[in-house]
Amino acid sequence: MSGIYIHIPFCKQACHYCNFHFSTSMKYKSEIINAILKEIELQKNYLANKNIKTIYFGGGTPSLLNERELNLFFEKINQLFHIEKDAEITLEANPDDLTLEKLRQLKSTPINRLSIGVQSFAEIDLKSMNRAHNVKEAESCIQNAQSLGFNNLTVDLIYGSPSTSNEQWRRNVQKLFDFEIPHLSCYCLTIEPGTALDHFVKRGKAQPVDDEKSAHQFEVLMQMMESNNYHHYEISNFAKPGNYARHNSNYWSGVSYLGVGPSAHSFNGKSRQWNIANNALYLKAIDFDKNNINEKGSRFEVEILSLKQQYNEYIMTALRTMWGCNLGKIRTWGDDFEKYFLKSSEVFLKNGTLKQDRGSFVLTKKGKLLADNIAMELFFET
Repeated sequence: MSGIYIHIPFCKQACHYCNFHFSTSMKYKSEIINAILKEIELQKNYLANKNIKTIYFGGGTPSLLNERELNLFFEKINQLFHIEKDAEITLEANPDDLTLEKLRQLKSTPINRLSIGVQSFAEIDLKSMNRAHNVKEAESCIQNAQSLGFNNLTVDLIYGSPSTSNEQWRRNVQKLFDFEIPHLSCYCLTIEPGTALDHFVKRGKAQPVDDEKSAHQFEVLMQMMESNNYHHYEISNFAKPGNYARHNSNYWSGVSYLGVGPSAHSFNGKSRQWNIANNALYLKAIDFDKNNINEKGSRFEVEILSLKQQYNEYIMTALRTMWGCNLGKIRTWGDDFEKYFLKSSEVFLKNGTLKQDRGSFVLTKKGKLLADNIAMELFFET
């Protein structure tokens, strides 16, 4: 069982907080699509004949693709891979793209799950983030999607923004309960280097993120989700039973996946690779790399993971989930890793940020506020 990630590197406009790879120019859209299709063929052996259980269109803004363009990808993937009948096929989408006409077009494709980037139901938040949609579009696209039978929906929200009051944050979350959305992804606003938001904060044109406020809104989020019977199955992800995101869950559990498109990452358990994050150079590299040979000028870089790196990667991803770090899994890397983990985890068991659940070590609510720091302390560094 494996997955395919397709990075569509185009957006209508740049959100102030975003540091993903994208371009606001559509000049080479057709060329990029053809290059990604070619890369899929070049990489047809990467997943070693494994069945494809998930396909994920990310970006950028994949909802900028039309029905014909989307179907080109499905035709190519079906030619080269075996797609399981119940495969989860997700499209990331912005509310302003999801008109009723566009939703009808999507319904005629194999896409069966939409990930909608709402971020907030307050105009002040959307403007401060430089989002392309408004609140009315956010609400109507959800209603229209559901009316057409898109019931497998996930919505993104951002907390911790200087413009998002605690009261507004509660209203944002409650709105999704009212819509009966089965899956939510909620992210803390972070100021990433080189973004417009970073520039504005440095020049005093925007307020910095208040860590205490962010922590409070995260605690409110956990409480509201628990009260409404959502599983907090990953630090940023909540779902009703049976509605976990299969594609992202594969990332966190170490399942192999192929990433295609500029900046896309791939992982096969023993190594990871990532494509060049530049549209023009990606086009040039795809044309050069006719035989999929990784040499100077090729489109991707490869890193072979040492045992230490494999262990650290597992800690980083598994610790974020409700299943935690399994001691049996850690033992597969050798006794030294098991002993190191048990010793390093003692302090967190004692201070109540980590708990032992049968053979696994899981973050407590208190620990979820410190997840990254705890993971770093559990990394094997010696």
